[in-house]
Amino acid sequence: MDKLSFLGNADIATIDAMYKQYISDPSGLDATWQHFFEGFEFARGSYDDSASPLVGKEFNAINLINAYRKNGHLFTKTNPVRDRRKYTPTLDIENFGFTAADLETSFQAGELIGIGKAKLKDIVAHLQHTYCDSVGVEYMYIRNPEVVEWLRERLENTNNRSKFTADQKKQIYQKLSEAVLFESFLDTKFVGQKRFSVEGCEALIPALDVAIEKGSEAGVDEIVIGMAHRGRLNTLANIFHKDCAEIFSEFEGKDYEDEEFSGDVKYHLGHHTTLDVKDRKVNMTLSPNPSHLEAVDPVVEGLARAKADLLLDNDYSRVLPILIHGDAAVAAQGVVYEVVQMAFLDGYKTGGTLHIVVNNQVGFTTNYVDARSSTYCTDIAKVTLSPVFHVNADDIEAVIHVTKLAIEYRQKFQRDVFIDLLGYRKYGHNEGDEPRFTQPVLYKAIEKHPNPRKIYEGVLTTEGVIDEAYSKQVEVAYKEKLQQQLDRSKEMTQSVITPFLNETWKGLRLATMDDFEKSPETGADKKNLQKILEKISEIPEGKKFFKKIQKLLEDRRKAVEADKIDWGTAELLAYGSLLLEGFNVRMSGQDVERGTFSHRHAVIKIEDTEDEYIPLQNVADKQGKFEIYNSLLSEYGVLGFDYGYAFAAPNTLTLWEAQFGDFNNGAQIIIDQFISSAEDKWWAMNGLVMLLPHGYEGQGAEHSSARLERYLTMCAENNMQVVNCTTPANFFHVLRRQMKRDFRKPLIVFTPKSLLRYPKCISTQAELQKGAFQEVIDDTTASPDKVNRILFCSGKLYYDLIDYKEKNAIEDVAIVRIEQLYPLPLHRLEDVVKKYKNQKQIVWVQEEPENMGAWTYLLRRFRQLNLELVARESSGSPATGSSKRHAKEQRSLIERAFDKQLVSN
Repeated sequence: MDKLSFLGNADIATIDAMYKQYISDPSGLDATWQHFFEGFEFARGSYDDSASPLVGKEFNAINLINAYRKNGHLFTKTNPVRDRRKYTPTLDIENFGFTAADLETSFQAGELIGIGKAKLKDIVAHLQHTYCDSVGVEYMYIRNPEVVEWLRERLENTNNRSKFTADQKKQIYQKLSEAVLFESFLDTKFVGQKRFSVEGCEALIPALDVAIEKGSEAGVDEIVIGMAHRGRLNTLANIFHKDCAEIFSEFEGKDYEDEEFSGDVKYHLGHHTTLDVKDRKVNMTLSPNPSHLEAVDPVVEGLARAKADLLLDNDYSRVLPILIHGDAAVAAQGVVYEVVQMAFLDGYKTGGTLHIVVNNQVGFTTNYVDARSSTYCTDIAKVTLSPVFHVNADDIEAVIHVTKLAIEYRQKFQRDVFIDLLGYRKYGHNEGDEPRFTQPVLYKAIEKHPNPRKIYEGVLTTEGVIDEAYSKQVEVAYKEKLQQQLDRSKEMTQSVITPFLNETWKGLRLATMDDFEKSPETGADKKNLQKILEKISEIPEGKKFFKKIQKLLEDRRKAVEADKIDWGTAELLAYGSLLLEGFNVRMSGQDVERGTFSHRHAVIKIEDTEDEYIPLQNVADKQGKFEIYNSLLSEYGVLGFDYGYAFAAPNTLTLWEAQFGDFNNGAQIIIDQFISSAEDKWWAMNGLVMLLPHGYEGQGAEHSSARLERYLTMCAENNMQVVNCTTPANFFHVLRRQMKRDFRKPLIVFTPKSLLRYPKCISTQAELQKGAFQEVIDDTTASPDKVNRILFCSGKLYYDLIDYKEKNAIEDVAIVRIEQLYPLPLHRLEDVVKKYKNQKQIVWVQEEPENMGAWTYLLRRFRQLNLELVARESSGSPATGSSKRHAKEQRSLIERAFDKQLVSN
């Protein structure tokens, strides 16, 4: 027993405990173990324990079986083009106390793998076929015995293979042929053009095909797929059945119908279609994705969640997210970890994701040994104890087998599952690269390696399922079809991009320049507001709340009675009023339920039990759905998720709030590649709202600036809205405006911190009941004839300026608030300037350093004015970490804004 290298003490103890239970009450054991111990008892009765080694060797056989289950994946035939790395100790029987002489000996342990009492050689053969052939499985680390047993039975009772009929084999061959022939057709017709082929991993296409079929059989109505560029064209053509004439036309680089539309490269585009799958309809969505390989992952999860929430009665078994990764990216990109960690969280779960890794063993030009420290690229799966199927992409029947098993697993357990599709990459990173620069030995082997269609063709020919004439017929028919579509593509004069969620966005339109001239009326019904105010201020009967919560609600009620609506109350009123009008509201982010600054309290905890009460879910019997979730400590993943949610939910006000505005840095890829540019690249509208706490209050470099300058730099073509409100009423109206127009745009709101409780930052109920969002707020305290200087500003700084003005009784300065920085309301600003006929100086005042904030943006957009600046000095850091230094800088800033002699820095 000293050579049990694969069986720890815990396992021995478990077996011993099960044996004791067998002695006392065998009915409590699994039938397999009952059979084993029956044989064990028989062996004990037939031999003298002290004289015979047979009983001890039964345990050796158990150790051998457990070793294959745990480590068989290390000794598989999964790599089609090069030898696997060597691992020790091996699974040789000598490592388990056996010799060749034991191969003919029968062991009761065979019961454990479903073959009954069997010779050692037959046990080893069964284990080899199950765990060390074309499929390697990692699952023994899963802590749920039901899951482990379910997987074990399906692996060991089938030798980890599926049996296919001749017709099924032909269907697999057909789909594999389409994948291979599509790539070869592009290779001959568009020589040297980038297409990011999936050659070497063409098995992806039949795998997706069977995943859709199996998913449909299991009740899936919606499938949402995210993938990078490799294999996308093949997937569009052979899975989504996109018109190949359109794909071929895109290779010509033709201009677009709409002159204002920039478009994107063909292998980034999304698509939507409805497939008929065995008398059932399955809606298929392929999300567009930029070159940031895994950026689409959270977007897909958000899309899937929205579909489940809004279309499928929260039944996650009816929606299937599929993420297709590259081997280098899935191991290296941090957003993958963020997304995996969302899998079971209430606000982000989607019922399990099918992860397919197109493992071509090379990342750009980097060998896998330089691309990760982990054994497998899929080791991220272990975070959520998800099973992993490693499969040789050249063994197409094995690929189909594990895909079916993966879908069955996902539907039963509603958990993530990974397929590591191990193949190769026939060319370099793109078709113009020379891979031999970096992998000469590997590509010498790949050059001689037959494609998977040729390999399967040989298998089926040997089996008598097809012959050479059949394979030729398949090839000719498919290539003729592609040629016809190529001929048709040459007649197309322009490229046409169809929004990938066209049906979802029916009734909504793309905005025009005129839509931003003036905001629509967004006042809310007085009775509705009163009803909401009551609900968010009252303590439900029979529930005991934390004393501070009770005081907070009492203070809120008193403020309402005094008609002093603060920021948090105005925000809740905006949500509530939309809910009563039939819209849904979803918010997520770090600590959003109470708010980072304890201003929101949308979720109230009941004392002692920590049960929750959510007032906005209880405003009326008939209302929209209100959901708010504290997120995991993630920006990239969570913002991507909520952006994806907003994609599929145009009639839901979807909001993401940063704990501090500065934290949006962690999600910059989503901001750059999706939020600011998706409509221009993909004609994909989105109404996501980002709330970014912003303002200089001496809290240091990371808690001051939400980097206003970055958003303004990206603003063009009315791609998004950037606002920095100064009143609760204006915040109320801008939130309602988001849903009251017949188009959607991302809305970036720079929200306050200290103003949340600032006595002067209040509004009245009347201001909420009527009016609209004010893009510009003029100085109502200034007499136009007396004003010789106009100070333009935005956000919290206004209150510092107005306090100084009032304290010093200054009458010749007007303080004008630019509430909407983009689209910049130029006509309104020009009207304000004209009003002050005696003005001699127009100054932009900002808290941020000169090289940050809105200054350079305003210089570019407001050129007709001789605009001067008051700001902090240019700096490499957004703000000082010294509260005293901050106070000194702030005083100087305010004084300079009013200094008649010196304005500029």
